[in-house]
Amino acid sequence: MTIKSILITGCSSGIGLDTAHRLKLQGWMVFASCRAQEDCAKREAEGFLAPHLDYEDAASIARCAQEVLDQTGGCLDAVFHNGAYALPGPLEDVPAEGMRAQFEANFLGWHDLNRHLLPAMRSRKEGRILFNSSVLGIVGMKYRGPYVATKFALEGYADVLRMEMAEAGIYVVLIEPGPIETEFRKNAIKQFDKWVDWKSSALRDQYEASLLDKLKKGGSSGKQWPASAVTDQVVSALTATRPKARYRVTAPTHAMAFARRILPTRALDWVLSKG
Repeated sequence: MTIKSILITGCSSGIGLDTAHRLKLQGWMVFASCRAQEDCAKREAEGFLAPHLDYEDAASIARCAQEVLDQTGGCLDAVFHNGAYALPGPLEDVPAEGMRAQFEANFLGWHDLNRHLLPAMRSRKEGRILFNSSVLGIVGMKYRGPYVATKFALEGYADVLRMEMAEAGIYVVLIEPGPIETEFRKNAIKQFDKWVDWKSSALRDQYEASLLDKLKKGGSSGKQWPASAVTDQVVSALTATRPKARYRVTAPTHAMAFARRILPTRALDWVLSKG
């Protein structure tokens, strides 16, 4: 039986790492790429092929793609775009440079990687491109503007790419998780501290009263699902004869998709502002 191959980005921890382990156990040839070189070394120690890939670095994207294509003989079966981070904070306090960095990491780098991999998939007339989107690609929420903007862009991008790739035999799939247990917030705090000058903000009083705690500790103690819940849907999308365009993960994601369909905009705004 032919061994299937997949490139997964963002395998330092969380969803990417969980998916990499699951597929490796199922016999896939897994390229578990990471943004940090030390995390690549950890994955290699676990028996993975672990090319370095930083979505904000075009040279690393090109090198990773070439390495993967060389090692698969140009026959990569799938890519799961997963590596991303959030820059939290009120939009008025997010500098343009921070927004650009967010789009490079969460959107433009994904497009760049696709352009390196699509010719090989097109030549074989088969392949699967999976995008890890979010419930925040369905609805927006306050203080998450940069991340929401990248995920809304990704949703539209995937819809168009899916139509354009249909005749090429390449399936394009969106995975849409809700709250998942990962190190996502810890990484987001680093971005907030890097980019947001809250002490100079018109909202400084709000930051000091409650907003800093909300951004750094989270606004609620609601349920979070394990990364394996996402992996389950990724496996379904990879193994289905005809995968769905969207795989929604967790009850909140299904609920928000339903609310967006039925609620007037102002009513939805009110609901989301409570979250």
